Order: sequence, then C-alpha cells, then structure tokens
Amino acid sequence: MGIFFSGSELVNIAIGIERSGAAFYDALVKSARNEASRVIYEYLAVEEKKHIEIFQNMLGSLADYTPPETYTEEYDRYLKALIDSAVFRDDQTAREMAQRSASEAEAIQIAISAEKDSILFYSNLRELVRRSDREAVDKIIEEERSHLRQLSDLMKDFSKR
Repeated sequence: MGIFFSGSELVNIAIGIERSGAAFYDALVKSARNEASRVIYEYLAVEEKKHIEIFQNMLGSLADYTPPETYTEEYDRYLKALIDSAVFRDDQTAREMAQRSASEAEAIQIAISAEKDSILFYSNLRELVRRSDREAVDKIIEEERSHLRQLSDLMKDFSKR
C-alpha cells in the first residue's frame, strides 16, 4: 500500500524544512567567526523565514487537495525517502549541527547539503501542487538555488583564506 501525501501535508513538510533552515542559520549567526559569513547567514535566515510565510499562504488553497492517484507507491516511497534523508530533521537538530560544526567550512558544507536537499524536495513538490501554486514553488526553488550559489561562493572565499 502506498504512502499518499496530500498537498497540505507536503507544504507542511516544506514549512518544517524552512523552519529548520532558519534555526540553523540563526545559530550560525551567533557563532560566525567573521563579518562576511555573519552577514550571509543573517540574510539566509531571513530568506528561510520568508519562505515559511509563502508556504503558509499556500496552505489555504491546498486544504482539500490531494494529489492525483496516478502517483505510484514507488513515487510515494521516493518522497518519503527525500523527507527522511533531509539534513535537518527538526529545529533542535539544525541548531545542534550548527553548534557542533568543527569549522566554518564544515558549517558551510552542511548548509550546502541542506539547500540541495530543499531544491530536490521542492522540485518534486512542484509537481504535486495546483498549477496556481507552482509559480510560488518555482520562486522558492530559484531562491534556494541562489542560496546554494552564495554558499558555494562563501566556501570558495573561505578556502582562499
């Protein structure tokens, strides 16, 4: 038997991902070892909080929506695997990972992995929400890609130091 996710369940999962991301970046702000990193972490925390609002606004239109049953059990298991393998399981884990980072390079690498996970999840989520909500998901995917580029640049700059 398949694991069927409703549109609202998936959006609630996305809200959880963004909350955990915001918790991670907020913790990194407090432990940043240089000003350039702190500024980027602050920006990313604010962006994650904006994404939470966007997803929360989507919930109203998804209240009674369930994805078409054409999604197979295999696809449902795939989505569950994406969720289960996310870098951040919850806010507390995200904060702990930020605090336990042995170096700034390690913290940046964790953030890069989290952004990649988000892009992958949201790319799949996009296909399961109403067409009218896809534009918002597309915008978030593009912002997550931008975050990934910023973190990659930060890693390059950090490596040069």
